Order: sequence, then structure tokens, then C-alpha cells
Amino acid sequence: MLEFGTGQTAADADLITDGTEQTFMAQVIEASQEVPVIVDFWAPWCGPCKTLGPALEAEVRAAGGKVRMVKINVDENQGIAAQLRVQSIPTVYAFYQGQPVDGFQGAQPPSALKEFVGKLAGLAGDGGLGAAMDEAESMLEQGAVSDAAQVFAAVLGQEGENARALGGLARAQIKAGNLDQAEALLANAPEVIRTAAEVEAARAALALARQAENAGPVDELRARLEADPSDHQARFDLAQALHATGQVEAAIDELLELFRRDREWNDGAAKTQLFTIFDALNPKDPLVARGRRKLSSMIFA
Repeated sequence: MLEFGTGQTAADADLITDGTEQTFMAQVIEASQEVPVIVDFWAPWCGPCKTLGPALEAEVRAAGGKVRMVKINVDENQGIAAQLRVQSIPTVYAFYQGQPVDGFQGAQPPSALKEFVGKLAGLAGDGGLGAAMDEAESMLEQGAVSDAAQVFAAVLGQEGENARALGGLARAQIKAGNLDQAEALLANAPEVIRTAAEVEAARAALALARQAENAGPVDELRARLEADPSDHQARFDLAQALHATGQVEAAIDELLELFRRDREWNDGAAKTQLFTIFDALNPKDPLVARGRRKLSSMIFA
């Protein structure tokens, strides 16, 4: 069983480790090919080290995996300290892609440490979170809903205010039929991302899923509409039923036809429903561009 020091979690053990001359190549040079690695040269007798070390560790943890830290005791590893010309401690170096990219000596105020770690975190972008969410989106499209949800949840665990992760997790819950869980997740979205596009898209998807619960049979609604093409409610209900069965393009077409016939019907319900569908779709989906273009041509005709 792995054991960690007092107050240290398993995640911390991956982010913050003790290094030696023998492990320097693997822990620092090789590891920095993936994310920036901060090397803290310290010693037990160094007073400023006792203040700097914990403060720097806190900033590394706050970076959520975008930066790692290796602590090297210079008394026990004099060779590597001499090789890197460490003349006084505390000395801190930062490596990225195998090369030193920044560093400082002596105690630093909290604001300077935050800026130091923040700049390093920016070097590696999002630490691979974006790629992970791209993969989760592919999983969602392919029907691997549970796997996608796990990835989005993991990202959200690292970045609680990640709008794409929260929206993705909500959409995964919706696809799994867990509408109440999705609604709770969206209702408790952090204020800073509450109106983000990804979160609004999930809300739109949730609204459509709620409608689908009460959608009527497509064949019956189509028959009603064929019997009376001016039955706007039947056309609107048909669009909802089509969308509920995955016929998104057909649903958009029926709503566009309803808007063409009577744009003011039911307080502009056709236009409102169209925007809900557009918001729920991927912005790059061709259906969005086509639908918006047709709607705009009718609005400004």
C-alpha cells in the first residue's frame, strides 16, 4: 500500500515528489516533456526554505496538474546542485521540454509565486484537458455515454469552473436519461460559468429532452398535419416529436415552415424552438448554419 506524508494525498504524491541525482533525469528532464517541472533546492537547516517550500507546493496543487514539483535536498544531492550552479538556497528552477525556462533565488511573496507558477502552467496550455474532452465528445457521439461522463467528471474534478466539462457531463447525463441529475448539475453551476455557451447548450439540450418525454407519435401528428396543413399546433408538435426521435433536420424544416406561415403564432414559438435546437447542437454542425441562414432570409425578406 502506498503511504504519503501527513496531509499529503495520492494526487499530491504525483504532483510533488522528492528527487535525487539518480532520479533527476526521469523526474525532471523527461517529465518536463509533458508539463513544466519546478525544482526546489532546499535543506533542512534553511529557514527561508521552510516558508517558501509549502507556499510553492500550494500553488502547484492549485494549478491542477498543469505543473509538477520536485524537491531536492542539497545536503544529500550535492552533485546535481553543483552541476546546476546552485550557490545559495532556496533556489528554484523551472524546466519545460527538457530545458530550464525560469527560476529565482531566495524567498518570494505569495503574489510572485502565483505569477511564477501561472506562467509555467500557461506553457503547457491546458495540461491535456482539452484533448481529453475532445475524446470524451467522440465517445458521446459514438454512444459510449458512461465513459464520456467519467472523463468529463474527471476534468471537472481538476477544474471546477470548466464550462466545457460541466456542459459535457450534463449532456452525458441527458443522453443516459438522467434528466434530474443533469438539471441539478446545471442549477448548481458556478456563477462564473453559469452563462457560458457550453452550459447554455446543455440547458437547451435538457429543455429538448424534457419535451421529448411528452412528445406524441410522429405518424399520428403527420396525419393530423396532412389533414389540415394550417394546424400550427400539429406542425409544432410534429417538430418536437421528430426531434425526440433523432430526426433533427426534419424538425428544423417543420419549424421553418411554421415560421414562414405565421411567425407570430404562439408568441413566436417556432423561432424560440429553433434557437433552442441551434443552441443544443454543436456550433459547427452544418444544420445550424443552414437553419440560421434560412431563418434569417425569412426574417429579413
